[in-house]
Amino acid sequence: MDKYKIDNHKLNYHIPVLNNWLNNEKIYPIYIEVSPSGICNHRCTFCALDFMEYQKRFLDPNVFEKCVREMSQLGIKSIMFAGEGEPLLHKHISEMILSTKKTGIDVALTTNGVLLNECLSEKILPNVEWVKVSINAGTKKTYSIIHQTKENDFEKVINNIKKAVLIKKEQQYSCAIGMQLILIPENHEEVILLAQKAKDLSVDYLVIKPYSHHYSSKTNKYEKLTYKSFYYLSEKLESMNTNEFNVIFRINTMKKWDENERTHKKCLALPFWSYIDAGGNVWGCSAYLQNERFRYGNINDDSFKNIWDGEKRMNSLRWVENNLNIEHCRTNCRMDNVNKYLWDLKHPPPHVNFI
Repeated sequence: MDKYKIDNHKLNYHIPVLNNWLNNEKIYPIYIEVSPSGICNHRCTFCALDFMEYQKRFLDPNVFEKCVREMSQLGIKSIMFAGEGEPLLHKHISEMILSTKKTGIDVALTTNGVLLNECLSEKILPNVEWVKVSINAGTKKTYSIIHQTKENDFEKVINNIKKAVLIKKEQQYSCAIGMQLILIPENHEEVILLAQKAKDLSVDYLVIKPYSHHYSSKTNKYEKLTYKSFYYLSEKLESMNTNEFNVIFRINTMKKWDENERTHKKCLALPFWSYIDAGGNVWGCSAYLQNERFRYGNINDDSFKNIWDGEKRMNSLRWVENNLNIEHCRTNCRMDNVNKYLWDLKHPPPHVNFI
């Protein structure tokens, strides 16, 4: 039922880029995550990027608009606005989304939804492929504890989602509207309740995903969490699926977390994506933010092309190839499935010609 392949990867749909990579030719990323805002209006107990300290900084919209035009010319396919802060706290976010869309790059947004009011939804929804709202409980009390915010934010988010779905239907927009819960002990008893709320709201999907520990995180509360006792939720949630609504219970990702198993030996995915923080820094991997080895440059100082083609990035890739121990990487990092796929391409099993 995971028609969006959220619990998988989609790199196999980009054969020309893959072919160039396999032939050791230069490629530019397919996907970029952009953080418009360094600050956040919540302090979620599981926040992986708490070590970034929610800096009060915002991406320069004029610099970004120039950069995104260049990215389009380089063949970059998609940008997701998310990052170390809440993207909707950037007062020019709707304009940044529109300027990205105008270049032909697909746009997505991950948000906690508190600021996704009716006016903003009307501006954003025509220009995005999807919006995903992070809402990590089924009741306002648990929500306030996990998000570390006031209880009435819960109803505000639910109401914002309801209005967004109505706008989408009335205007017949094609974007998907989804919700997401990170499964932790505090909310596991409310998963079914949230799924029912999501279904009643007529969103397209609800994702239930595991926590993934960032080694720089200040919090280690969930570092030893296991998911085996929560697998029973998969069958219960599956019964809620319809042609219009899908619960994506990421049990495969949970099992990988529990087993801490990696089938690849090196990180090969860095040429296919990148991360731009709210200060304009271009990073090779969001798991190594603030590690200078992974900082390629800054779009306030140079063009994206110069940064991507530059010596700092080449040195970083060489270091990753020769020195990076992926055991120190995040389990279930964003590129985990991509890395598995790329490793198999580089190291095929016997008898591959017998297709």
